Amino acid sequence: MKKLFEYADQYIQQSDWKDLAMIKFCLAAMGVLIGVSLPKKHRKTALWIAGGVFAATYLPLMAKFFRIAAGRGRAFTDA
Repeated sequence: MKKLFEYADQYIQQSDWKDLAMIKFCLAAMGVLIGVSLPKKHRKTALWIAGGVFAATYLPLMAKFFRIAAGRGRAFTDA
């Protein structure tokens, strides 16, 4: 398992934002495919779980993005 994480770290280091965007679109499409294949009685539960996972991951990601953007924004205006 440790080797797998090393490969993942190396992959990320060699990727740019376009590669990461493609991964996100791929995973989103997979989620949609799984979602539409669920029986109707389980869709509401899946919606709540997906919403919780989205909120739990999106908020920290955006907080980090805005911290980085704020730090770099000053560097660009100083140059």
